[in-house]
Amino acid sequence: MTRVVVTGAAGFIGSNLVKGLNARGIHDIIAVDDLTQGDKFRNLADLQIADYVDAEVFYDLFASGAYGQIEAVFHEGACSDTMQTNGKYMMANNYATSCQLFFACQKRGARLLYASSAATYGGSQSFREEPAFEHPLNVYGYSKLLFDQRMRRECGVRFQRAMDGKTQQVVGFRYFNVYGPREQHKGRMASVAYHQFNQFRADGRVKLFGEYGNYAAGGQMRDFVFVDDVVAINLWFFDHPDKSGIFNLGTGRAQPFNDVASSVVNALRGLQGDPALPLSQMLEQGLIEYVPFPDALRGKYQCYTQADLSALRAAGCGHGFADVQTGVAQYVQTLARGG
Repeated sequence: MTRVVVTGAAGFIGSNLVKGLNARGIHDIIAVDDLTQGDKFRNLADLQIADYVDAEVFYDLFASGAYGQIEAVFHEGACSDTMQTNGKYMMANNYATSCQLFFACQKRGARLLYASSAATYGGSQSFREEPAFEHPLNVYGYSKLLFDQRMRRECGVRFQRAMDGKTQQVVGFRYFNVYGPREQHKGRMASVAYHQFNQFRADGRVKLFGEYGNYAAGGQMRDFVFVDDVVAINLWFFDHPDKSGIFNLGTGRAQPFNDVASSVVNALRGLQGDPALPLSQMLEQGLIEYVPFPDALRGKYQCYTQADLSALRAAGCGHGFADVQTGVAQYVQTLARGG
């Protein structure tokens, strides 16, 4: 029986990975997390796991062999708050713990599939998995980049040692802007789609940042990726243990925040039996409202991201990604059902 570990299992992407593994009939899952924020239990309540282990004790126990043979570790556990300024805390959680886990995986013969981030690119206008384009804007992005750099040293710049079987499989996923079910606990770090759904339900309108960074109001562009696609890519690499490296995980298509807002509004209008509207009419009717760009984010904000999928495609992964209109409509339906 396949036994796997998911760290950050009660979190957003982690719980969706558990769901995806369950859909394959994999239930021998050790879920690792910190449930100090107790309401995160809801993300696991409808899923099947073999055991739950607190993050504070898991890593040492795993290194000692306490859990027997583990096929793979999906490492989603991290501090993902991009506004966190405590660098000591960030580096301990996102870098030091990940290094400890890597060496334990090598010792125990377990494969490591881990969460990196598009925040490693910072203000770059090119999003290719190469050092020349890696310019993080905050300590979160740096903590993720430093572990990527460490893996390049341990596995080879192109991860050739892992590809040659000299180390276990190691795959890093640079997540772009992920949205979807099971993110309700994330507070301010939840996706814009989640916040806009709740804004429209409460106030009958959604709010977007106004003009900033040479982009018109609502025109800043991100690569928004549906969490189901994130799970699919993780599982594709799980199915291909001969593939290692650092890979962008986005759709490869940048879309403006206006697209997300209009998709949320039209999805909710559709549930009420109302016809879809173009953006211009939403603005005229006050369904979308622009607010001044916050001073706290100036100089720290990515106005444009778009995953370069060349490396992913070269690895042989041909997965097709949902666009914003499709993914957000599906997500809104889930939220409207209370999911």
